[in-house]
Amino acid sequence: MLQKPDKNISRMKRHSRVRKNLSGTQERPRLNVFRSLNHIYAQIINDETGTTLVSASTMDKEVGAMLNYGGNINAAQAVGKTVAERALAKGISKVVFDRGGYLYHGRVAALAAAAREAGLEF
Repeated sequence: MLQKPDKNISRMKRHSRVRKNLSGTQERPRLNVFRSLNHIYAQIINDETGTTLVSASTMDKEVGAMLNYGGNINAAQAVGKTVAERALAKGISKVVFDRGGYLYHGRVAALAAAAREAGLEF
């Protein structure tokens, strides 16, 4: 009997294929997205130095206080807006978007749209 492929393994394969060619620099750091069932996380990373410059997630107190549940589109929009505001405060306006192997749909697309609306350019 054939087994159904594990979605996370497929996602990790897609992610590694994309990451071969995608990297964050000092001028254009990488906006990485990770989503779990109950939360969504976003980080802006400089891959040259291996440091996280800015991060936001539904686990943050100020973001989580606005939400009832961290695993929906409203939560993704709040995280996108927050990470963009924090990035702009640090002088980061241009980023490279790394969807983490997820399809550009639903929560991932909502986070990206909210970050763009708040002033990030990618």
